[in-house]
Amino acid sequence: MAQKISLDDWQQQLGRRESNTDSTIPSNTSLVYSTQSGSVAKNKPAEQAGTAYPDGAVRLRREKKGRGGKTVLTISGIAKPATELAEICAGLKKKCACGGSVKDGIIEIQADKRQLIEQHLSQLGFNVKWAGG
Repeated sequence: MAQKISLDDWQQQLGRRESNTDSTIPSNTSLVYSTQSGSVAKNKPAEQAGTAYPDGAVRLRREKKGRGGKTVLTISGIAKPATELAEICAGLKKKCACGGSVKDGIIEIQADKRQLIEQHLSQLGFNVKWAGG
């Protein structure tokens, strides 16, 4: 039975590759994976917190464009850390019985229940404005 060897060892035996496991990969490359050193992807950046508008109001916007015809409500202008935005999003999803997520400091709810969401955010102490259609 044949002995099992690694790909590096096999290529080195064939003379196709020099043994360079300590090679350095330039940091300015868009390389995601390399057989020389494994995964070189950088760590994900920290989740972004929401930013407030100058008037302090929270904007409710209904969007359909770029979402395959599905209606999504985006809630922006909540100046809270990402963890608190996730908690607010979870409460809204339970209240509306629908899905949703937090992306780049904006809460996305997968339903067109503006009045219900406006009531819930008002109970949490936010000044809510409807923006767009």
